[in-house]
Amino acid sequence: MRRRSLLAAAAGALASACGYSLQGRGITTDPTVKRIGVPLFKDRSGKPGLDARVTQAVMEELLKRGRFSVVRDATNVDAVVEGEIQAWNVLPVGFSAESGVTQASRYSISLTAKVVYRKIGQKEPIWSNDAFSQRDEYDMGEDASTYFDREEQTIERLSAAFARSLVAAMLEAF
Repeated sequence: MRRRSLLAAAAGALASACGYSLQGRGITTDPTVKRIGVPLFKDRSGKPGLDARVTQAVMEELLKRGRFSVVRDATNVDAVVEGEIQAWNVLPVGFSAESGVTQASRYSISLTAKVVYRKIGQKEPIWSNDAFSQRDEYDMGEDASTYFDREEQTIERLSAAFARSLVAAMLEAF
C-alpha cells in the first residue's frame, strides 16, 4: 500500500513538471488606472446597433474585473479604450438540399475591430490591435421566419465573447 502511495506521488510530481504552463505574465494594467473611459465604438461596418452592443459588452466585461470604474466617455478618466469596428461579415457555411433546392442552413458571423487601450497623457498605448476579431456560428433552423431572431441571439453571444477576449488581451499579458 505504501509503495502505491509513493508511486502515485512520484507520478504526480513528474506530471506537474512536464513543462506546460500559461504564458500570461499577469495583469499589465498600471495600478494608477482607477477609471476607464469607453466611448462608443465607431462603426465602419454599417450594421445598425452593433457599435452600442459591442461598447456595452466591453464596459460590462471591464466592470467584472472589479478594479475599475468604467464610464462611457473619455473625460476625467485615467485610461481610455477606443474602438472602431472595421468589418461585420455574415457568410453561409452550411447548406441543405430539399426538393432539389439548396439553401443555406448554417451561418458564420465575424466581427473585426481596431482597438487602442491607452493611459491618458501617454503617447504610446498600453495595448493595441488593428484587427482584433471574434467569430461565431448559428443554425438557420427549419423556419426561415426565425432567421433574424437567431442572428440577434448570435450578435449578443458574439459581442460578449468579443468583449471577454478583448479585455483579457488588454489586461493580461497574453
